[in-house]
Amino acid sequence: MTALSRRRFLIISAACAAATPATAYDARWQGTALGAAASLRLVGLTDAEAAPVIAAVETEVARLEDIFSLYRPKSQLSRLNRDGVLTAPAPELLNVLSLCAALHQASDGAFDPSIQPLWYALATGARPEDLDEIQQVVGWEQVSFDASAVRLPMPGQSALTLNGIAQGAITDRIAALLRSFGLSDILIDMGEVAALGARGDGTPWKVGLATPDQTVLKRIELRDRSVATSSSLATQLSQGFGHIITPDGPASRDRTVSVSAPEAAIADGLSTAICAASAGKAKGIAGRFSEARVELNV
Repeated sequence: MTALSRRRFLIISAACAAATPATAYDARWQGTALGAAASLRLVGLTDAEAAPVIAAVETEVARLEDIFSLYRPKSQLSRLNRDGVLTAPAPELLNVLSLCAALHQASDGAFDPSIQPLWYALATGARPEDLDEIQQVVGWEQVSFDASAVRLPMPGQSALTLNGIAQGAITDRIAALLRSFGLSDILIDMGEVAALGARGDGTPWKVGLATPDQTVLKRIELRDRSVATSSSLATQLSQGFGHIITPDGPASRDRTVSVSAPEAAIADGLSTAICAASAGKAKGIAGRFSEARVELNV
């Protein structure tokens, strides 16, 4: 791919319009990413220069959704959940499953992608006391995967969700794609934030860490680093339960956690794992991952 020579940076965000002042070269795009409205702004590029970047981002997001989406019936994850086995899984899926295994171990089992049947039951009105039978099909230790296949223990009943880590993994892939175009100063917000290089004035990127009601609790500076925030009440299921579920049911306390790390997938997975784990384990869990840092835990 042809490198772009003019100093520039990229923002992918639903709220990017106010992020930087307009310039003579300011290409914009609006579309959908990960099932939600998204926009892209390339400061310092003409529309013609930006066109191949935008096309590549659209193509890559669609490709990754065809791996990780729970809502696309033909995605690799959907086919795995339907059939109980997926042959020839994508390398991106295997990488995420390997990271899931590390997070599961670090969190003493609180991070468990096999909780999808529990999540669905609670989302459709089940009470925690009625989950005993469903809990029998949950258990990450029973999931097997290698380059040839991913296998669930009980086809038709077992299922995985990667919603606590896939956004970060996709963010990392988009960052790598943008680097291949010669972009070095990049801010990506696809639910998780990756801040590469610096702002147009050479200073670090500034990111606000907020609760679900958008109250900013802390501001941090990032350079070549990612940050993810998870909150147990960011999405509420039936009966007021938060969306972060452990094998024992909903996470035991309301919590908002932000974690920064060199990779968005690690930050994303860790913020979810710490939200799911018992209180007081945040530093111990994050400490298992090189250069990860708990930025907020309230």
